[in-house]
Amino acid sequence: MEECDLGLGVFADKDIAQGEIIFVFGGPIIDFAETKRRGDRECMPIQIGPNKYIDTLAPGIYVNHSCQPNAGIRNDRDLIALRNISKGEEIRFDYSTTMQENSFRMECRCGKSNCRKIVNDFSTIPAELQKQYLSQKIVMQFIVDGLCQ
Repeated sequence: MEECDLGLGVFADKDIAQGEIIFVFGGPIIDFAETKRRGDRECMPIQIGPNKYIDTLAPGIYVNHSCQPNAGIRNDRDLIALRNISKGEEIRFDYSTTMQENSFRMECRCGKSNCRKIVNDFSTIPAELQKQYLSQKIVMQFIVDGLCQ
């Protein structure tokens, strides 16, 4: 982890090929009530079910959001490269691919030209972007399952 425009971030320590697993998110499993008890730190855990979150450990806790991500989460835990990532480049994923709780919102500061300004649930992002993320298989399984119902 290193300093970045958002505080601390995770940076590639080598060139990473598209599709390569960067690392696996780990940590204890907590519930929604515990995320809310954390106040400002509520965004640290990653939602993996309707009431199930990974209490993310380092380095995962330092991976920042981007509306134009170079990484995504597959299999609910594997952070993978969505394109080739150069050594020294910050690694970011779209937090909305992991959220469907109708609770958390955060102002986006990614600075990309396509910035949505607000980070929110998967259901709130544009339909075309939802389709793109679904085709890349970087949407949490509980969200995908909910779309099929």
